Amino acid sequence: MQPVDLQRLIQIIVEEVAAAQSAPAPSRCACHALLYECCPDRLRGVLDAGATRLGLHATGGAPGGVASMIDHTLLKPDATRRDIEALCREAAEYRFASVCVNPTWVALCASLLQLPGIKVCSVVGFPLGATTPDTKHYETRRAIFDGAREIDMVINVGALKSGELRVVERDIEAVTVPCREAGALSKVIIEAALLADEEKVSACALSKAAGADYVKTSTGFGPGGATVADVALMRRVVGPDIGVKAAGGVRDYEAVKNLVGAGASRVGASAGVKIVQEAKGGAVAPASTAGATPTKSAY
Repeated sequence: MQPVDLQRLIQIIVEEVAAAQSAPAPSRCACHALLYECCPDRLRGVLDAGATRLGLHATGGAPGGVASMIDHTLLKPDATRRDIEALCREAAEYRFASVCVNPTWVALCASLLQLPGIKVCSVVGFPLGATTPDTKHYETRRAIFDGAREIDMVINVGALKSGELRVVERDIEAVTVPCREAGALSKVIIEAALLADEEKVSACALSKAAGADYVKTSTGFGPGGATVADVALMRRVVGPDIGVKAAGGVRDYEAVKNLVGAGASRVGASAGVKIVQEAKGGAVAPASTAGATPTKSAY
């Protein structure tokens, strides 16, 4: 990292910490009673200016696209082949954005989900992020070889908290570079619950500098999951250029609406079926084995 880049990163951190401390509570517009950032009248100007897609799902709006924002997730260590097969059937039925699974199941999911619009997502350096960059690079390439088209990697949290920013950037690049070469999406899990606000800003700025497609709040196996405040902070740092994925503890449609209103463009959840059913206003079916939530996991 060049001195000018480090100076800019420090400036971003100072600005974001100050903004986080002085930010007012989310307000609602008077015309539609929606979060101000989601107000149709406000967004109309953005559309008139030429935007063709918005990374928002307005609170109280139509629920039709909620499934396409969800990574249908099953990462618990005791998941069986039958569980993974059920996960893929649910993804095909409800048209989720992807299934997110551990690397050992990628090839199976790729063979079962040969449908347009539903991708296979795998995790790298999961869940601690404490493996070396070359290991993460190999994990990424192997997952892509097996059929993954999205990769969720965990940063080196210890290096970040030690102030070793260049180490963290190289760690992220070990994943983003092979993803770009293969045309796969990269998502960087910062494990926000372990970080102070200034560290969250650093993690997001480094992810953007390393060419990530998304930043992601949590593994779901840490001390906390996605919060509206973290999503809003992450969105402010990365701007509109890359996605923000909220994951960890997202168990109902109300939580999804709040997180998307704060700036999330993708959601990771094991309760995807329940969320879609709630969004459509129908009866919620009993949780399947695939969607069962591990006792200590925020997923």
